[in-house]
Amino acid sequence: MYNTFKNEVHEGLSSNPKSLPSKYFYDKKGDALFVEIMNLPEYYLTRSELNIFQHKTQELIDAIEVEPDSYFELIELGAGDGTKTKELLHELDEQNYNFDYFPIDISSNALELLKQDLSTEIPNLNVQTQQGDYFEVLASLKNSKKPKVVLFLGSNIGNMNDERAAKFIYNLGANLQPGDKVLLGVDLIKARDIVLPAYNDKQGITAKFNLNLLDRMNKELGADFNLNQFEHQPEYDESEGIAKSFIVSTVNQTVEIEATNNSYSFTKGEKIHTEISRKYNDQLIKKIIANTDFSLQTKILDSKAYFADYILKIN
Repeated sequence: MYNTFKNEVHEGLSSNPKSLPSKYFYDKKGDALFVEIMNLPEYYLTRSELNIFQHKTQELIDAIEVEPDSYFELIELGAGDGTKTKELLHELDEQNYNFDYFPIDISSNALELLKQDLSTEIPNLNVQTQQGDYFEVLASLKNSKKPKVVLFLGSNIGNMNDERAAKFIYNLGANLQPGDKVLLGVDLIKARDIVLPAYNDKQGITAKFNLNLLDRMNKELGADFNLNQFEHQPEYDESEGIAKSFIVSTVNQTVEIEATNNSYSFTKGEKIHTEISRKYNDQLIKKIIANTDFSLQTKILDSKAYFADYILKIN
């Protein structure tokens, strides 16, 4: 992990324009800040998808087309704390559906906490946690040949550009069988005055989250970033439908990083690109599944039509 972090930081800061991978937001401090972000009034994304899972649970069940007495595997990529999924799990359990739940996550700690919670909340549920890379785990599960429903929620796919998203969906389909389904949660394209505050809250929590990336490099890579000389800058182009986050240098400066044995120069106003958050519509979803084995079955919207859960099916 250390070597990968070091190498990717060097590559990103040596590029023009400069960039840093968003996956490095999530150290212990970053995790805590993101929990704060999800509870901010401006951050509508989590609430919007939770609205679907709370109020349209039966619609979701009907859309994935599973029969109560026919066994299937419910697989979740990046399960986290399972807040939204628990709404669906409770309803499936109450209706006596025959299934096992396979939460996949890179964090063994998150999986253990989720399993403990579910053992109390839904004691009848068979939970088979799977720690590791999505596709490695899916490849092992593929051998079972059992019908599968895969959940990929939270608009996590929006952190990829369209080319990477299309490749991700293609690889996902390659690990499934005809008839298997994916429930894909995505944030929808909408007005700038709704989207931009979600990445630039009044309390400045998102700014702290973005700048924590520099703090992490100071602690783990021996960098000497002065956080007072950088600032958070979000952008959103409604016509493009992509929110972007940057860290911007406020002065001309040079930063040393001990781990890479290099120095990096920044001009005043120079940006480091840290994250994208793609927003979608039907046309874009059709575009990213165009060269895959998936067909688009339906979509379910939250009460404000901010967010959609698309149901995709392997042909």
